[in-house]
Amino acid sequence: MDRLTLYIGNKNYSSWSFRPWIALEGCGVPFQEVLIPFDFEAGNPDIRAVSPTGKVPMLVHGGFKVWESLAIIEYAAELFPEVGLWPGDRQARAIARSYGMEMLAGFSALRGACPMNMRRPTGRRLDLPQGVMDDVARIETIWREARDRSGGPFLFGAFSAADAMFAPVVSRFEIYDLVSSADTLDYMATMKALPAWQKWEKAALEETWIVGVDEA
Repeated sequence: MDRLTLYIGNKNYSSWSFRPWIALEGCGVPFQEVLIPFDFEAGNPDIRAVSPTGKVPMLVHGGFKVWESLAIIEYAAELFPEVGLWPGDRQARAIARSYGMEMLAGFSALRGACPMNMRRPTGRRLDLPQGVMDDVARIETIWREARDRSGGPFLFGAFSAADAMFAPVVSRFEIYDLVSSADTLDYMATMKALPAWQKWEKAALEETWIVGVDEA
């Protein structure tokens, strides 16, 4: 089988890159990583040589290209059904995908006010816009319901793509000091204990690129 190559952006900032990266790494899918840094607000034109959208992430498999986080995860799940990127139970799998799509399409207030920035000193913004805490409450409800249903420790028992889709939110909740409930903090600690998480975070903290618009 041709090698999978995943093109990503800055690990400190790129939430969209983080999702498929931690899904593949956390589930044991073999791939090669290529990081194209976005070290200025307009991005990096070099990605256009790889990606038709001019954005990351981008998965290349032989000469075939797949873009957008969830599409990349789905493609890898079909290539490697044995690694369990999605839950095995049909109904659980449908719910996991629903959560993934909700994360993909929603929570704009949280995204806008609290961009992913793993190097940011921890502390809540004093000027959080309306809607941020509503987004936080909905995500906490998703996590609580999923873990109550599955028994944990991850959303559907074992680590899966559903957890990967929420990985940047775990970082946001911690860095911007947005949550305090014991069950939420327990899930966040479970995610942060993943070797894949720690590998990404270590690299993110060592980066030196600064993108001003993401320094909220």
